[in-house]
Amino acid sequence: MPGVSDAPLKGVRVLDLSRVFSGPWATQLIGDLGAEVVKVEQPGRGDDLRRLGPPFLRDRDGGETAESAYFLSTNRNKRSIAVDLSTPEGQDIVRGLARASDVCVENFKVGNLAKYGLDADSLRQDNPRLVYCSITAFGQTGPYRHRAGYDTLLQAMCGVMSLTGNPDGEPGGGPTKVGFVLSDLLSGMYAALAIVAALYGRDARGGGGQAIDISMFDAQLAALSHQAMHYLLSGENPKRFGSAAPSVVPSQRFACSDGHIILVAGNDAQFRRLCQLLGRPDLAEDARFATNGARVRNRATLIPELERVFLGRSKAEWLASLEEAGLVAGPINDLSDVFADPHVAARDTVVRVRHAQADDVPLVRSPMRFSATPLDTYTAPPTHGQHTDDVLTGLLGMQAAELDALEARGIIARSGVGS
Repeated sequence: MPGVSDAPLKGVRVLDLSRVFSGPWATQLIGDLGAEVVKVEQPGRGDDLRRLGPPFLRDRDGGETAESAYFLSTNRNKRSIAVDLSTPEGQDIVRGLARASDVCVENFKVGNLAKYGLDADSLRQDNPRLVYCSITAFGQTGPYRHRAGYDTLLQAMCGVMSLTGNPDGEPGGGPTKVGFVLSDLLSGMYAALAIVAALYGRDARGGGGQAIDISMFDAQLAALSHQAMHYLLSGENPKRFGSAAPSVVPSQRFACSDGHIILVAGNDAQFRRLCQLLGRPDLAEDARFATNGARVRNRATLIPELERVFLGRSKAEWLASLEEAGLVAGPINDLSDVFADPHVAARDTVVRVRHAQADDVPLVRSPMRFSATPLDTYTAPPTHGQHTDDVLTGLLGMQAAELDALEARGIIARSGVGS
């Protein structure tokens, strides 16, 4: 069974009707915490995320499989069954699984599952203890509720792109997308937190289940945090600062003789130490730069002074000196640098698992570290329909002949190896 034997959510069963990224990210987090996650995919097609590549996993013979890096990143610690939700028989299977589950997660368009009797009201009528979480682009209410949405759209509409990138007029200036699916990840994390809270409310306080409405739009907007408050308090749109921070100076990229480093002087004492190290104690004594507020107002004057000094030495020389001085600085790494970093090895950040098609698949370990219930067991993301037999016989008591008949009609798919 996927999950850790003594993990915090051992004994919780999740029916995962979601696909692509936000929903699967939420259910993967819950699976990491020890819940049993049953992922339902469409026969003959599977989760659309399987096809978003290259790169794709290579099998034991070196051949390319249909398992994309995208899919592998969001679907560990799950079992996959392939069931056609558009058929009455498939709907009956899902209803049976919902009755046997604690949680159901879906990210269909608003109203789509109601056509099949698989919406929150329908499934919770049969199982009042069910926690039913819906993740959509814009939520279950509001004028945009029926719209579809992807991460790039949400980053644009919620203002993330207006905050990211170089200022207008500078090289490469203009609104810029964050380089990963930020709104999907945020909505998945909010969903996982909400699900755990709802389970606590149900079990610790004796309440029933409930429906949870997670909007990618809401999640992305909430995560604007201090930038949202900047606007709400001032009425002014925050500006783009490239690698710099709007309210801390210096906090940005600096060019050295052989490349770039990142440096943050988060308070006035750190700035004074930095100026001593740079051989420019006069800057810390200058009233224009003596406090962070003054440095923010006068960044255009200060930063060129610092840039000239950093150009005089190499990255390695500066980083060694900055670390010795107890200042916050580091390299700007590519992912090849990141995964070669000794700290990554020391923290056992990469875990390797045996997949149905490959022996040694690397995954990024959960960042949640528990002292009493460690998350130390991981199962590989499943192939399409890999566990259909096990789940339908084990949870619903279906017999081989019944499964054979359903498979022959295309209602289920069994023991798939990607699709």
